[in-house]
Amino acid sequence: MSNNKMNILWTNADPITSELMVLMYAKASMHYGFWEEVQVIIWGATAKLVSENTKIQKLIADAQEAGVTFTACQACVESLGVQDNLRALDIEIKYWGEPLTEILKSNEKFISI
Repeated sequence: MSNNKMNILWTNADPITSELMVLMYAKASMHYGFWEEVQVIIWGATAKLVSENTKIQKLIADAQEAGVTFTACQACVESLGVQDNLRALDIEIKYWGEPLTEILKSNEKFISI
């Protein structure tokens, strides 16, 4: 458990919220050293948004360049048929039910958008 790691559970597929909260905060957090690590967990409809929206893809690439890691729920991406698109964006894909539960039980820093 890291006390200086932020986990962001991204479930809101609204492009404006995605751009002006999730991706802006994640990138700024690394750029300004708010956190040593920032991990964004893509869950649900956001997987489809990421797969289809080139502006969001560019913002993810910028955040990755700043050191933000991105990972996605395997069950979600399989259900939406977007696993190849997310892998092409260098986004890790795995089942997230158990790891998310561990994050919550360990009291790691966590926000859900």
